[in-house]
Amino acid sequence: MSFESAALDSAFMALADPVRRSIIARLSRGPATVNELAEPFAISKQAVSKHIQVLEQAELVTRTRDAQRRPVHLNPARLEALTAWIDQYRLVREGQFRSLDAVLRSNAAGSSDKPKESS
Repeated sequence: MSFESAALDSAFMALADPVRRSIIARLSRGPATVNELAEPFAISKQAVSKHIQVLEQAELVTRTRDAQRRPVHLNPARLEALTAWIDQYRLVREGQFRSLDAVLRSNAAGSSDKPKESS
């Protein structure tokens, strides 16, 4: 799944804030209301609601209606797409590190095969 530039910008901008990252971390344990999400922070519920709106605009979270409650949920599809985008670069780097490791091992093995010069 490819991620368009605007979606990436929106997701990373939303995740740039430590409060929003904490909200995402809390939601990884399950849905929560704004009141529940506001508990650990020394900010107003209105401020938490604004953070949630930013996360909603980035499509990282969704809200549903459950009788009188409006729980906030993670949007797994968006998080999976973001993870897939990051993984494509991580996998390239891992391959490069494996190649470098092989070269270093080869050089180390080659240098240990050479006889030591005596003075």
